[in-house]
Amino acid sequence: MLEIANIRNNAEEIKNRLAVKNFKELNLIDEAVAIDAKRRSVQLVLDENLNKQNIIAKEIGELFKQGKKAEADARKQDSASLKEQSKELEAELAKNEDALKDILVRIPNTPHKSVPVGKTPEDNEVVKQVGEIPMLHAAAQPHWDLAKKFDLFDLELGVKITGAGFPVYKGKGAKLQRALVAFFLDNAIDAGYLEVIPPHMVNADSAFGTGQLPDKEGQMYYIGLDQFYMIPTAEVPVTNMVRDEILDSLPKKFVAYSPCFRREAGSYGKDVRGLNRVHQFEKVEIVQIAHPDTSYGVLEEMVKHVENLLQKLELPYRILRLCGGDMSFGSALTYDFEVYSAAQKRWLEVSSVSNFETFQSNRMKVRFRDEQKKTRLVHTLNGSALALPRIVASLLENHQVEDGINIPVALQPYTGYTKIV
Repeated sequence: MLEIANIRNNAEEIKNRLAVKNFKELNLIDEAVAIDAKRRSVQLVLDENLNKQNIIAKEIGELFKQGKKAEADARKQDSASLKEQSKELEAELAKNEDALKDILVRIPNTPHKSVPVGKTPEDNEVVKQVGEIPMLHAAAQPHWDLAKKFDLFDLELGVKITGAGFPVYKGKGAKLQRALVAFFLDNAIDAGYLEVIPPHMVNADSAFGTGQLPDKEGQMYYIGLDQFYMIPTAEVPVTNMVRDEILDSLPKKFVAYSPCFRREAGSYGKDVRGLNRVHQFEKVEIVQIAHPDTSYGVLEEMVKHVENLLQKLELPYRILRLCGGDMSFGSALTYDFEVYSAAQKRWLEVSSVSNFETFQSNRMKVRFRDEQKKTRLVHTLNGSALALPRIVASLLENHQVEDGINIPVALQPYTGYTKIV
């Protein structure tokens, strides 16, 4: 959620930035400014009213000391009238604050100045491409056929147990999942991240804090009896660990493994076959709570961390800077990582690394004290490091040879095997 002081002082600049995100409701900026002016005007009158009540209270005390009961009673009447006015002003103030919040939650984050203009994924900027596209043998197969051949995961069994998009991993496929999680966690811990195991369900306050509500409620699984949401990513519970806190030191670095639950699958065709898009998957997430002056350096650090993982997994990858039209509602700048799927002959997204600046921290009221002891909002950042389904798909496809599937050297201590045969 954008800070109202920023909107008030930079309305036209914010409109220009939001236009890069192709945001159409720019009138909301003017509405926010207008309601904020009313809110502040009411607050000013209320403050003056309360100040008068304090002055009268002191006067009444002095009059009683002087034995001037009649005058004191008269002033009591004045105080009672002011209290009634205060109740009306407080109700009007609350109404304006609610109206302002309703508008602010509909306004996306402003994109960073480096975000390219564009409307679709085709307009994203390729920042870097690394690695050779592997030349596979003539009988090479996509990962869903490899899974059947080597009995690694079973999509049909998942349909029987739950429904489409809930794979069952088996044997070396299950071990590969567990190995990747441990590999990603160990690399993050070595990079200074504190491992946490968060809840896999959150309440509405947590979902609002990181921006899932009210923007993405249709993508989350909801448990109505308890009013909990299944997490779409560990970003949600981990970032909310610092909600309503004034932090004594920055940055805070967290890493968490969790299952992720998303209702967004549900389409057909090659783009969603196999593990390309599922409703439940595993992911290791890195989160940083950073000083506003250093957050973009932190973002680059996180990008390099993800890049290092893909290099160790010996996968060809590219880094994209997302255009305004392809960015999330809350992000100020996002880098996507894609790995090349050799058997499918296309790029698959495996990570998004984003800086949200104060968009989430304003919702969560996460602050720190600067050198002048003034409280300021922190910047929040997060990234997939990494999401497993498409990593598994790419590992299986890119490392397949005629007699099996090779395991990257860096991963072998975690799998306990060097080849799937």
